[in-house]
Amino acid sequence: MNILFLTPQRPYPTFQGTTIRNFNLIAELAKRHTIHLLTFLEPDQPADAPPLAELCATIETLPVPVRTVATRLRQMLTTRRPDMSWRLWSPEFAARLRTLLAAHPFDVIHIEGIEMAPYLPIVREIIPAAKIIYDDHNAEWLLQWRNFTTDVKNPRRWIAAAYSFVQTQRLRRYERWVCRAADGVVAVSDADRAAIRQLDASLEITVVPNGVNLARYDALTANLIPFDIVFTGKMDYRPNIDAMLWFGQEVFPRILARRPESTFAIVGQRPHPRLDALRNHPAITITGFVDAVEPYIDGATVYIAPFRVGGGTRLKLLEAMAMRKAIVATTVGAEGFGVTDGQEMRLVDAPVAMADTILQLLDDPTERHRLGENARQFVADRFTWEALVPAFERLY
Repeated sequence: MNILFLTPQRPYPTFQGTTIRNFNLIAELAKRHTIHLLTFLEPDQPADAPPLAELCATIETLPVPVRTVATRLRQMLTTRRPDMSWRLWSPEFAARLRTLLAAHPFDVIHIEGIEMAPYLPIVREIIPAAKIIYDDHNAEWLLQWRNFTTDVKNPRRWIAAAYSFVQTQRLRRYERWVCRAADGVVAVSDADRAAIRQLDASLEITVVPNGVNLARYDALTANLIPFDIVFTGKMDYRPNIDAMLWFGQEVFPRILARRPESTFAIVGQRPHPRLDALRNHPAITITGFVDAVEPYIDGATVYIAPFRVGGGTRLKLLEAMAMRKAIVATTVGAEGFGVTDGQEMRLVDAPVAMADTILQLLDDPTERHRLGENARQFVADRFTWEALVPAFERLY
């Protein structure tokens, strides 16, 4: 089959969850199909991506559109569409898509995430017979609702809470429209499928979780960067920011009070200014962009996922499990995986209990080893891309 992927950023280097998912979907599908890619190139991405070029028959990139504050406000005030749906709208991208669709007999169009959904009507107009697959990386309306319920408790975040409340209503309408307009809808977890079906109980939704390439992690050379506690993620993403501020201000001080030598690394590109509250702490390292996150995960004594908001299944957890790390997560952080507390990782929601759990693991290498081995076996049994991707092909 001829398959065209529309992705919100070029899926290489694999520096965040979206790029990891899209790169591995393409890599597995390219074994049996002809892949074309139309995507946006982030300003900090290198011009070339040799591993991706080997997988795709064609790759076309356009620069990420620049939205001024005035344009964003105008779009929010004069339309009923959610803010996310405007972030990557580009007339140039739309024109290039029209040209591609007219030139190639595509059988399947993959629309990866809600930011690419505005291009769906163009596909339907030009190739009405093509099958449109919408890969919903998050139940976006639920993510915004959780942002609202978290921020509304803090008076300093009431403006953000009001934004999330409005966006929740718009996302409910828009996400319902996208799912109805596509020929096949994919969610990354049973929880997300249930959330999307709250918008329309008649929707047929296929669950294809995020996966992991175990061979890649087995091939890693010993190049660890040691920290006691590590978190990895794109650090201008609102759930990641909230998680790090909560952990850094509510949990980590309790750890330091009993273990003053403890170290904590926040690893990921584009740290948001809100993280400046943690930046000058002598025990906390905020790395910014790094060439590879694996040495930090490999060097972690304990890996954390202390989320209070979010959705989907977090690829960062799969990476840590594949690397046999002892993990401490909140129940929201581990949502969608089906893990059991005390078997594959520890699940803790309260600050005091999380601090106690991390301290116990820091002092118990035997327990860390047991959790790490269980986690590795868990992803090997359930979350390899080779086992997951055929579900897409059944949709075709």
